[in-house]
Amino acid sequence: MKYDAIIFDFDGVLIESEYVGNKQIADYLTRIGHPTSVEESMREFMGLAGRDFLEAIEHWIGRPLPADFHEERRAEDARALAEGVGAVAGAVAFIESLPADLPRAIASSSSPEWIDAHLDHLKLRHHFEGRIFSGRRDVSRGKPAPDIYLHAAAAIGVPIDRLAIIEDSPVGVTGAVASGAFVIGLAAGNHCFDGHGERLKALGAHAIAHSFEGVARLLS
Repeated sequence: MKYDAIIFDFDGVLIESEYVGNKQIADYLTRIGHPTSVEESMREFMGLAGRDFLEAIEHWIGRPLPADFHEERRAEDARALAEGVGAVAGAVAFIESLPADLPRAIASSSSPEWIDAHLDHLKLRHHFEGRIFSGRRDVSRGKPAPDIYLHAAAAIGVPIDRLAIIEDSPVGVTGAVASGAFVIGLAAGNHCFDGHGERLKALGAHAIAHSFEGVARLLS
C-alpha cells in the first residue's frame, strides 16, 4: 500500500444512501410545488448535515420548509435503519480484502447510530470498531471543514499526509483536500451521474475512481 491508513466517508462511499435520500428529497420538493430532480438534489444538498443542510434546501425553494418535511425525513430514516441500505458495488469485498493490520476509519457527517446500524446490516462493523467518527458528535465544525478527518487521523495515530481519504461528495472532497491527505474522489455509487468525477477533480481530488477496483489500483 502507498499509504499508511485509509479514511472512508460513509454515505455514498460504502452504502447507496445518497441516491435513496436525495430521491426522497427531490420527490418531496416536487410534490410541494418546487420541481427538483435527483441530480439537482445531489448537486445542492449532498454531503451537508444539520443546519447547513436545512438552510441549503430553504435557499433552494425560497421559503421555510413545511413541518411535515421533518416528519417524512424521520420516517424515511426509520425505514432505512430497519431495512438497511445496499452497499456500493465492490465496497464490502474491498474492505474485506484490506490487510488486517492496515489502520482504517470512517469519518462521516451522519450520526453514530446511523453508521453503526448500516455497518451491522453489511456485517462490517468489526472492521471499524473504535474507529468510527461522526461530524455530529466528534467535532464542532462539520464538512466541508477538514476537522473530522484531522480528528480521525489523530485518533488512529497516522499523520494526515500518510493517509488516503475516499470521498464521493463535493462537500466531502473539499474538506478532505483541505486536511492535507491524498484524496480519492469515488464516483461509483448510483448517485454518480455523468460528470460527477470531473466535478470532484475540479474541487481538488487527487485522483478519481469509478469503482473499488479503481481504488485498489490507486492505492497499490
